[in-house]
Amino acid sequence: MQNFFTLWHEAARTSTGLFWMAFWAFGLGYVISSLIQVFVTEARMKREMGEAGPRSVGLATVFGFVSSSCSFAALATSRSLFAKGAGLVPALAFLLASTNLVIELGIIIAVFLSWQFVVGEYLGGMLLILLMWLVVRLTYPDKLAEAARERAREQEGEDETDVPDWRKLIRSREGWGMVANRYVMEWSMVWKDVTIGFAVAGIVAAFVPREFFQWLFIGSGSEDLGFFQLLQHALVGPVAAFFTFIGSMGNIPLAAVLFSNGVSFAGVMAFIFSDLVVLPVLRIQAKYYGWRFALYILGVFLVVLVAATIAMHYGFQLAGLLPDPSSAQSVTDRDFFQVDYTLFLNAAFIAVTVVFIVWKMRSSGLSLDWGADATEKVLFVLSMVAYAWLAGGWLIAPLLAG
Repeated sequence: MQNFFTLWHEAARTSTGLFWMAFWAFGLGYVISSLIQVFVTEARMKREMGEAGPRSVGLATVFGFVSSSCSFAALATSRSLFAKGAGLVPALAFLLASTNLVIELGIIIAVFLSWQFVVGEYLGGMLLILLMWLVVRLTYPDKLAEAARERAREQEGEDETDVPDWRKLIRSREGWGMVANRYVMEWSMVWKDVTIGFAVAGIVAAFVPREFFQWLFIGSGSEDLGFFQLLQHALVGPVAAFFTFIGSMGNIPLAAVLFSNGVSFAGVMAFIFSDLVVLPVLRIQAKYYGWRFALYILGVFLVVLVAATIAMHYGFQLAGLLPDPSSAQSVTDRDFFQVDYTLFLNAAFIAVTVVFIVWKMRSSGLSLDWGADATEKVLFVLSMVAYAWLAGGWLIAPLLAG
């Protein structure tokens, strides 16, 4: 029983610590999304990213890199771009770039894994975008995409014919009030998924034995994996991510757990790239576009991530650059709460969040998405259970110390 309580505290600490590491990225992504939704006009977006050409895809990739967003916030921004008239390929290129081609993600990968994974992250991110472009071009569902765009426009909830010029809007109190409103609305749509995801991640890290991951990935620890074993690793990576998902940055420590237990480079990279093909993201995409289009995007991402990770594994193997598993660091041994850049960035975005919440409360009241349908109500209950679990895990700490 004492061991259970110890693991309970460790799980709660890990969940909280991982969220602490990622909070500022959530805030940054939602601020950018809100700015785009309020200040970027449909006509301008159509002109800049209306077609799936090299220029528009390149702009979307650069913008995604600059945004440095977590996957949840990137989903909102991608929806905004698509609703404002951007082509599907540029919108998805932004989504892939903002969750993979980001500086802070590379830093965390370097801390928990090795430089080879940093290179794989950026090289693989570009490869994902190119392969996605090819797959979408071959399979683009015109009618389904237009229906999804109309649904996304309804999500935006604004009539642009009544919106003032962005240069005037950005200097007005009204404009920033709209930004605050959008920021709070974006959080209200995903807080249940985020809560459950982080809680589950801590539980998996603390309670699930490493032997389970070695059993899950066939041939783990072998230096000479065959093609079908690599394919199985690349396919199981998204399955493992499904049960441990917490965001594009938070899943890196768990990727280190896989790597330290002998999972191949392809399997670990597939796990890292899988932040956009798991249930919380699928649910949000379905809210934005409907289930059929969300499943289409899921299928595209699954195909390209499996192809990209296997291609990179063989490329690194030919170059003699496959990483050494002993370089991984355990997630549960990390000191999350330190006086570093994370502390100051989180403090800044906590302040931004408080200001925006107060602003919205004073202007239009605060109405969060507590659970409009059966699924949302179940998630609400699960999120409350998650909060109780986390609180209990912290409250038993003095008992363990005694």
